[in-house]
Amino acid sequence: MNIIDRISSWYFSKTALPYWCVLVLDCLIVFVSGLFVYAMRHGTVHTITTFWPLVGTLLLYLIPYLVGFKLFRTYMGVIRYSSFIDLWRVAFSVILSAMVLCLVVLVWPQGLRNVEIMVADIVLSALLSISLLWILRVLVKFLFDSAYNDKLVARVFIYGIREGGVALGKSIQNQSPSKYKVAGFISDRPDMAGRQLMGVRVYKNSSRLPRIMKAKGATILFVSPLKSDLLRNNNEMINNLLAEEIKIFMMPKAKEWDVTSSLSHTQLKEVDIEDLLPRDRIEVDLDAIGEMLKQKKVLITGAAGSIGSEMVRQISLFAPAEMVLIDQAETPMHDLRMYLARKHPDIKALTIVSDISNETHMERIFSAHRPEYVFHAAAYKHVPMMEDDPAVAVQNNVYGTRVIADLAVKYDARKFVMISTDKAVNPTNVMGCSKRICEIYCQSLGEAIKRGEVKGKTRFITTRFGNVLGSNGSVIPIFQAQIRNGGPVTVTHPDIIRYFMLIPEACRLVLEAGTKGEGGEIFIFDMGKPVRIADLAQRMIDLSGARDVKIVYTGLRDGEKLYEELLNNEEIVLPTFHEKIKIAQVREYAYADALRNEEELLAISRTYDDMAIVKKMKEIVPEFKSKH
Repeated sequence: MNIIDRISSWYFSKTALPYWCVLVLDCLIVFVSGLFVYAMRHGTVHTITTFWPLVGTLLLYLIPYLVGFKLFRTYMGVIRYSSFIDLWRVAFSVILSAMVLCLVVLVWPQGLRNVEIMVADIVLSALLSISLLWILRVLVKFLFDSAYNDKLVARVFIYGIREGGVALGKSIQNQSPSKYKVAGFISDRPDMAGRQLMGVRVYKNSSRLPRIMKAKGATILFVSPLKSDLLRNNNEMINNLLAEEIKIFMMPKAKEWDVTSSLSHTQLKEVDIEDLLPRDRIEVDLDAIGEMLKQKKVLITGAAGSIGSEMVRQISLFAPAEMVLIDQAETPMHDLRMYLARKHPDIKALTIVSDISNETHMERIFSAHRPEYVFHAAAYKHVPMMEDDPAVAVQNNVYGTRVIADLAVKYDARKFVMISTDKAVNPTNVMGCSKRICEIYCQSLGEAIKRGEVKGKTRFITTRFGNVLGSNGSVIPIFQAQIRNGGPVTVTHPDIIRYFMLIPEACRLVLEAGTKGEGGEIFIFDMGKPVRIADLAQRMIDLSGARDVKIVYTGLRDGEKLYEELLNNEEIVLPTFHEKIKIAQVREYAYADALRNEEELLAISRTYDDMAIVKKMKEIVPEFKSKH
């Protein structure tokens, strides 16, 4: 290590110079500048012969400079983090001090002079002082940024060279001190490769990119919001980055930002697995939803669950007159209650811990509050657990749904929106079959109302979709826990695939369908591209940085499919008001038959005879092929 490196390491290892040290250093520069200008203008011999009187005069002339430094607080900043504002403060303080000295010399020619110092000497000395003070600050900042600071900051590449990428680069440069340094930009345009942007090179997006980044010392990729969807759908690029242990930072949940002004690198976060799953941004008609729900009474079952709680959060934004929230889970309901009290204290919200199959209690709730819109998200959804106890699936899912649906009709709810599942299509398990029976009952009841067979005005709407990211019991938190514990990560089958959707996106589509549905429809959502669970597990392992965690295949669980379906072989789809929402044309059932089947099934469930229960479920849903 040379002497300069040693000095810079010693200096930059300190927090900062004391204020008085900076002030003394600035005064010394002003003094030396005055001495140098005098020597240049009056000659070296004359300067030496009048040296001590000259020193006394120059020290006396420091008084205005001290006042100027105090007024502009030039010594308060940390030199290594100097900005343009700091440089202008220095210039203004010196100019002001020099103007005061010039005025004193002109008004009082002999008062402060033991030697001949003219106005020209003061002006030239001030210009030299400004230059040296600026050079000092710029030099220290340059040494800190290029030498010592390189060891402290992370070098990053930015994916995107348009407004979003440039905004990220500027936000990094403008932050002082910054934790990051831009080492390069990445473009999908071959003609941009090799060009310079903001002082660094633009690289072509290719399979060699991660190795180039490592060679440049960059371990982080910042992704412009304009490039987020491209990255999610580029599995090869993601895999190459993760293989080289490159960290990826993106805008959370694909939020839209004004990238030309407000975008900052501080808004990015290191990606979770959810951020990397391929999906398209989903837009809905929020104005129409708000118009439907504003100042209306809304009841939500399963309000503490993954879908139900997100429904609560989204509906509360539309200022409903009253929200009646029902769930069996006491602690999550308490959390939801605290959330509403904190975020929406102006909304009348009742959190009720109860079982939807408790008909007496549900009737009292409907009678007292008479909700206009009912969102039914309550259900037991864990496939293996419902395989173990079909009676519970029938009593909660099937009978509970009938209780809520019948009460919605009795108390004149305008709409009843049921949350179903893709597991209801060609079901291979009790849970999926129970949800299909719920669909049959709600649809047949809605059609009976239209035909005048049942008195009422409620319109029934069903929504089907697959797995939602971050839901309770989903594979992602299970995999995360297994990785934290050192593995292995258990996957049931190497070829098993699933569709995934963000919870907020799914809930927005539910609200859209509930707003615009006419009644009787079964809406299915476009879930995007399927994901191999084994690939999902491997990517989560790579994101964690673990290298010794293995994937173990355990075999399909009871009732589990290799892939889920949104339609059975006899169903077709029709387009709707939204490109992500389709209507399934399903077989219709007579309401009397649906009611009779449900009553018989409920009676059998109370015998807790698993085989008899499943047999009856197969009679109601012939396409139910149990894999237990």
